[in-house]
Amino acid sequence: MTPTLSPGELRTLFLFESLDDAQLARLSEAGRVERRDAGTFVYQEGEPATCFFVLLSGTVAMSRRVHGDDVEVSRTHQRGVYGGATQAYITGDVAQLYLSTLTAVTDAEFFVIPAEVIGACVREWFPMAMHLLEGLFLGMRATQTIVGERERLLALGSLSAGLTHELNNPAAAAVRATSALRERVAGMRQKLAMIADGRLDGRRLHDLVELQEDAVKHAASAPDLSPLARSDAEDAVAGWLDDHDIVGGWDLAATLVAGGVDAAWLDQIAGAVGEDNLESAVRWVTYTVDTELLMGEIDDAVTRISGLVAAAKQYSQLDRAPHQIVDVHDLLDATLTMLQGKIPAGVRTVKDYDRSLPPVPAYAAELNQVWTNLIDNALGAMDGTGTLTLRTRRENGNLIVEVGDSGPGIPPEIRPRIFEPFFTTKPVGEGTGLGLDISYRIVVNKHHGDIRVESRPGDTRFRVFLPLAQATGEDRR
Repeated sequence: MTPTLSPGELRTLFLFESLDDAQLARLSEAGRVERRDAGTFVYQEGEPATCFFVLLSGTVAMSRRVHGDDVEVSRTHQRGVYGGATQAYITGDVAQLYLSTLTAVTDAEFFVIPAEVIGACVREWFPMAMHLLEGLFLGMRATQTIVGERERLLALGSLSAGLTHELNNPAAAAVRATSALRERVAGMRQKLAMIADGRLDGRRLHDLVELQEDAVKHAASAPDLSPLARSDAEDAVAGWLDDHDIVGGWDLAATLVAGGVDAAWLDQIAGAVGEDNLESAVRWVTYTVDTELLMGEIDDAVTRISGLVAAAKQYSQLDRAPHQIVDVHDLLDATLTMLQGKIPAGVRTVKDYDRSLPPVPAYAAELNQVWTNLIDNALGAMDGTGTLTLRTRRENGNLIVEVGDSGPGIPPEIRPRIFEPFFTTKPVGEGTGLGLDISYRIVVNKHHGDIRVESRPGDTRFRVFLPLAQATGEDRR
């Protein structure tokens, strides 16, 4: 005989506690008790939704397939939770498929009702609720599609604007430096022709080339001078050039000093080529120094562009496994880079990282979403002026990430509600009220951590607690 639950036992499940005896008897007769071993699927996303499952014992994990990756949505051991054919009551063109995958994390037991039975019962017993549910389901599905697309476009647009703003500066610098470099190389060719037209013997030309190589080394290791020291050095070099009747010495001095050249080094040029060819030689060396400095600018610009692209990849995590061992500092820095365009000039960013913290097992892309929400809220609270603080530390077996701001704070009367879905303090049309709710579910449900807030005027801190203990193979499912 197939095991089932008696009407009395069914009444102990919160889903059925308000049904009358006849209704409970009908479900008891139609349903059955089934077991699933740890590590096995209860049902899989995309398969025909043939059964409605109610958890009696054990722990289960629900996941969704997102761009080829299985992403865990929730994990629970609460008796009476349900899943499976949850839309069986809806008729028409709605495809009756399992919308997620349910896996038994431990040995689990379920009360299983055929989809056609639970669907017929809901339609028969709750006709008014049936109409409301159909309207809610169909209406919410259409609304979520439209609003979700709009929200994703706005989020993408905001991040893209920030990223392109950051990319524009080094890209423009590289373009300017490349254009200037082309002019300097052309000038070098002309001066080289003047020097090498037979007026310099081979020994002097050889000495000049050695000095040119020495100038390249000076340019590569030129020290950063203070404004006052730079001005004094330029005065000295310009004076030397004027003393040797070199036209436009002041313009040349700035480039030579930037390349680490001083008056003593210029004396070597004079000794190598003589006074007749000194101006051409000095200008040739100046072009050499300038090209090295310009190539350094191009290298810096391209390196910065490469770093921004790497930060974008780190933020999106598109080419990586959903669950991995990560350094939260890398995630925080990538998020800051992506949001750089949204940080006003009046906001100072302070990073206080404990670099001794170990990597943690996490869903990296989801944590980046948490940092984005918390940093965006902090920036909004400060209204253009203040201090954004990112801090990490260890406490009681947890890695703590703290996002703080110096805004006016969260009033005590609304603080208990900030993690509620759709609750927002922003003006109508500027917030969905889902950012902190999503962040809470990512941290608590997916990472088994916690998120807390402390706030007073001038000091609001959101703290995210992530367990430092390595996840087991079960936990990563």
